Amino acid sequence: MKSPHLKSTLICLAVLGALSVAPVMAQTATPPDTSVSTHNESTRLSTEFADFAGSDTNSQALVTGLRDGTAVTLDDVTTNADGTTTTTSTTFTPATGQMGYGNVKIALSLAEATLAKSGITDPTAAEMAAALNGGTLVLADGISIDLNGVLAQRAAGEGWGQIAKADGFKLGDVMRSPKAVGSAAANGNTHAHVEKVELAKVHGVDRPSKPEHVAKVDRPERPSRPDRPERPERPDHPDHAGRPGG
Repeated sequence: MKSPHLKSTLICLAVLGALSVAPVMAQTATPPDTSVSTHNESTRLSTEFADFAGSDTNSQALVTGLRDGTAVTLDDVTTNADGTTTTTSTTFTPATGQMGYGNVKIALSLAEATLAKSGITDPTAAEMAAALNGGTLVLADGISIDLNGVLAQRAAGEGWGQIAKADGFKLGDVMRSPKAVGSAAANGNTHAHVEKVELAKVHGVDRPSKPEHVAKVDRPERPSRPDRPERPERPDHPDHAGRPGG
């Protein structure tokens, strides 16, 4: 049978051993990998807007370009009569620069609703670029549709709510179903086929800059007061003449 003294000694050694292991475990703990969550968010948005973009590749290019503020290249693939395919590429640089994934989702949703309002629910690469960065859609019947571009408006300092309101949308409705909101705003009107897209040159859009600090103007020095004229010295009093017989 172990003595009480031996039991207490063994307990102390066990506690000390546990404490010595704890710092090592803390040092070897692996921090959370933020790249995994970033990849998941990018994949989720790319899947969400694949139908709007026309392909997974285009959707990934949109999400990545808007997120990083880098050039976006979108491809249109058409099938010819002989069975061959022709690829036409459209490249643009987002006017906003880098954006978070939340803003990327809002921008793409507003662009989709804007085109649906114009009767375009299966946009080409050039039409998507115009909806995002601004441009003009020239229709076959001669009508032109000017698109301000949701990214160009954002770069000019407008809020997402303002941009949605300018197109007659409520931002919350757009976020829930952009195509449905845009189609409802079109009132069933469909436009002729778009013959040409003229993209706006918005690469040099300047963001509103802070007013330059104006240096304070030095106050003019106060004129010095003129010296007071010296008082004339009083003349010496004449000596009193002595009285006669004095």
